[in-house]
Amino acid sequence: MDTVLTVLLGIAMLAVVVVLGAGIVGFMIGGEFNSKHASKLMRWRVGTQAAAVILLLALVLLKSFAE
Repeated sequence: MDTVLTVLLGIAMLAVVVVLGAGIVGFMIGGEFNSKHASKLMRWRVGTQAAAVILLLALVLLKSFAE
């Protein structure tokens, strides 16, 4: 079970990096893209970060109860 959580955590962390990178690039480009997608990318970033934190906590709890 911890292997599955570890893989999911890695995927969630990668998703955070991708969404954050898209937001930064959009901010640098500016213009219509930034005004159209900035809020959506921020919500996605917050959601993916929340998922990563929840998965990390679940992994830590699982490992602490396993010992």
